[in-house]
Amino acid sequence: MKLAIITDTSADFAEQYKNRDDLIILEIPISIEGKEYQPSEMTHQEWYKLMRETSEVPKTSQPSVLELEEILKKLKHEGYTHVLGIFLSSGISGFFQNAFYLQDEFEDMVVKFPETFITSSPLGYMIETALDAADAGKSFEEIVEQFEYQREHDNAFMLVDDLHWLAKGGRLSRGGELLGTLLNIKPILQFSEDGKVVVYDKVRTSKKAISELKKLMLANSNPETHKVYVLHADAEERAEELYDFAKKHGYDDVEIVTFGPVIATHLGLGAIAYGFSPKKG
Repeated sequence: MKLAIITDTSADFAEQYKNRDDLIILEIPISIEGKEYQPSEMTHQEWYKLMRETSEVPKTSQPSVLELEEILKKLKHEGYTHVLGIFLSSGISGFFQNAFYLQDEFEDMVVKFPETFITSSPLGYMIETALDAADAGKSFEEIVEQFEYQREHDNAFMLVDDLHWLAKGGRLSRGGELLGTLLNIKPILQFSEDGKVVVYDKVRTSKKAISELKKLMLANSNPETHKVYVLHADAEERAEELYDFAKKHGYDDVEIVTFGPVIATHLGLGAIAYGFSPKKG
């Protein structure tokens, strides 16, 4: 078996995976004030600076299905026998559905695009696990089975600090923004069973919302079986607090990471989250 994995710039990885020949990353373009940016060409901090300085909300576009088709043709020409496409959930982006037909377009090459239902570093972690399994000589069926197990047992809870970003992006009305800001409401979001981002709870004050995130981490993960990500968009102090809390409660595999441009665009600056993924087997 010769396996390639294709993903998009909503996923984030550990540094050692980024330059592999068998990992291809499609750009999710983002535009601000008429200028288009490629997330892979800037650091997360550079993107946060752009978000702070712009008067308009950034807008994401779908990756190119035509580019994906050309990549698949190239992979077949290079002798790849299996391809796993692990993209941003169909509950967030229409790309998955637009590209779905390509799974059946290539004879003598197995192409599979499983649903993901999560994003950012937890999504990248599933991709890392699949690459490690391929390096260890696991079969395609075993790799897909492990991916599906991780998908069914991971979770994330995201705290939106500033309703301004949700309102600017059209995900909250102006009236809702004003009322929520006035009442100091902090929504906690999670992924639904069909991969949509939905409101899990609405909490008054940041302090109570952070406390609720900690409770959700303890209730939805296990120190022995889960890797924990503390994710943030320019909220380092809160990230350190969540990190220390996890370590204090016996979690030995905890990592602070920043949201990439794609997810930061949707959640806004100041957003913070706990993400939990089953550890690599």
